[in-house]
Amino acid sequence: MKKVSAPEQDFAVYIARPDTEFVEREQEPLEQLYSLGYLPYSGTKKLNGIFYSARSARVLLPEFELTSENRRIAKKFDGQFTKERVAHFVPDEVFYDFCAAYFAQKHGTRAMPRERLTAILNSGLVAKTIVYRSLSGPVAYVLEVEDGDMSHYWFSFYDLAYAKQSLGLWLMLDCLRDAKERGREHYYLGTVYGDKALYKTNFKPLQWWDGKGWNRDVALLKELGRKD
Repeated sequence: MKKVSAPEQDFAVYIARPDTEFVEREQEPLEQLYSLGYLPYSGTKKLNGIFYSARSARVLLPEFELTSENRRIAKKFDGQFTKERVAHFVPDEVFYDFCAAYFAQKHGTRAMPRERLTAILNSGLVAKTIVYRSLSGPVAYVLEVEDGDMSHYWFSFYDLAYAKQSLGLWLMLDCLRDAKERGREHYYLGTVYGDKALYKTNFKPLQWWDGKGWNRDVALLKELGRKD
């Protein structure tokens, strides 16, 4: 990998930190980049294999066990939906409309325009798209990166009618359980910045990238998140 200057940001997304380091992937396995605290950057039209340093979080799957909170969430949704893991997902208008509605309500219309979502799907990083359905239609989509012994819960889109019931938390839990069953070593949950990301600390054992290594001090992580 090689360091690169900060790319021009074409969308209203999450990168706005002066200490963020950007690198361009060369021949490194994805698993290596993730293990060094980098995550794929999707805030520009041309991804070009750009990764950024972040306060990334991951779960050690061999040691992963359900907490009481995990079990409470599991009881709400386990068995309610069908689930399909699709290796070569072909998006249709139903998918695009569903995702647009989710982002418009959750993050604002500028956060995920169609061209950005298309760039993410065409980046070559999405190994699986997990589709959850009820009898009335799609309930959620999860875009997952995989390499070696790791998986990454990159993006999710879900019916916000379920938001107050913590469907988002259940989706992450369900994917974590699946990854453990498949024998994965690490499951990456994305970044932990701000109060809204602290729900990721519901999963144990959790590690987070502190800029130098993987830290298990979840109390410190929560403190940093609340200060962001």
